[in-house]
Amino acid sequence: MRSLRTLLASLSVATATLTIPAFAQVPPAPARVSEATERRPNVVFIIADDHGTDAIGAWGNRTIQTPALDALARDGTRFTSAFATSASCSPSRSVLLTGQQGHRNGAYGLEHNVHHFQAFETVQSLPVMLARNGYRTGRIGKYHVGPESVFHFDEVLAPEMAKGYSLGRSPVEMANAATPFLSKSDQPFFLYFAFEDPHRIGPYEPDTANSFGNRPGSYPGVRSITYDPAKVTVPPFLPDRPEVRAELAQYYQSVSRMDQGIATLIAALKKAGKYDNTIIVYLSDNGIAFPGAKTTLYDPGIRLPLIIKQPKSTRAGSVSDALVSWTDITPTLLDMTGAARNLPKFDGTSLRPVLAGAPEVPGRDAIFGSHTMHEVTMYYPMRMIRDHRYKLIWNIAAPLTYPSASDLFQSSTWTAAMRRPDILYGKRSITAYLHRPTYELYDLQSDPDEVRNLADLPAHQAALKTLKGKLLAYLKTTRDPWLVKQDYE
Repeated sequence: MRSLRTLLASLSVATATLTIPAFAQVPPAPARVSEATERRPNVVFIIADDHGTDAIGAWGNRTIQTPALDALARDGTRFTSAFATSASCSPSRSVLLTGQQGHRNGAYGLEHNVHHFQAFETVQSLPVMLARNGYRTGRIGKYHVGPESVFHFDEVLAPEMAKGYSLGRSPVEMANAATPFLSKSDQPFFLYFAFEDPHRIGPYEPDTANSFGNRPGSYPGVRSITYDPAKVTVPPFLPDRPEVRAELAQYYQSVSRMDQGIATLIAALKKAGKYDNTIIVYLSDNGIAFPGAKTTLYDPGIRLPLIIKQPKSTRAGSVSDALVSWTDITPTLLDMTGAARNLPKFDGTSLRPVLAGAPEVPGRDAIFGSHTMHEVTMYYPMRMIRDHRYKLIWNIAAPLTYPSASDLFQSSTWTAAMRRPDILYGKRSITAYLHRPTYELYDLQSDPDEVRNLADLPAHQAALKTLKGKLLAYLKTTRDPWLVKQDYE
């Protein structure tokens, strides 16, 4: 007769092969299950702050040094069409940890006290649901979501370690501080490992390249890797100017510092014998902190690196172009850990079929974006639908001038651009960037830089109508409060 402990272990993995459909309630696990033959996987969720696909070796940048991320990509699946729903820190993180769009979970903007946007208290988050299913949960580094009762972790690791700087800027120290948590018990764990790099750092000096957290003497255990501004790659949405190159060089250095923390953490997992049985997710909350990316729904702000390393995968080194949303991360991890029972509704779905080789998420032909505010003074609600061919952005408050985050409009990149507003900022004019129409429709195959708006052209009215219909239907399903603007207008 099996022991109670063995029976509970077998029940805990009963849903390991369950796929969670979008907007669906997951049914309870079947009563009869087979004997568990493997341990439940651990989860390490690594999240960067403002890291785009522009600065990572595995995505084709041959200048930047990111050996740990490149090695992780070789061990896992690299997703090339993975999208945040909002290019803003707190809203994006709230989506990642709930599987719900920001307009559904209530996290409409930054969570800082001065802004105070928080999720509804009835929302269920990934760490709470995993803890309820037998996981130890711990977090270290940047948090930036609230309330704590919703996004609760059992342990906050090393909150007092920093010495004159934030621990989220010192990646090797951060990894070392998290190491004891990995082997604390035989219970499976969920570690939320959140950098502050490569976010800009204040105070912001409009005429000086931001340091992106880089400092003289670096940080404990970190080897400073510096870059020649002449050799960085300027993304097409940015102007090729000395001020831009100087800031990109600092940004690269911050990314390489972060990569050393990832290397330290992975080495600790391997030393503890946990690496093979650990799911590792690497992604960013939003794109690079430059005007034209962060806080926008253009691809530089929301098309982001995503790597998922599975335990004992036979698909190591695979690449997927499936359309993926940050709403998918929570249902995916709950599915992979066997915790997909008695769950709330999600706006995303499990990626397990794609991780197993499916070319697309079953039933999906588009993903959606939802940005309302960054700072509380930056009211500019936008909703988006995107497939592999077209993108439609609905600028709900289009008569307003597009607002910019304080770390962006005080950057030397933007200051230099405003001194010569007659020159294109990347591939669009500053006027076009600041003053946007109600609808922006782009053919991403012929116009990947999203500069030729097709919304008013007769030849594209059929595509516009189809995408508008799908977008409005999705917003109704996800109970978007801003949908009232359609009725009002």
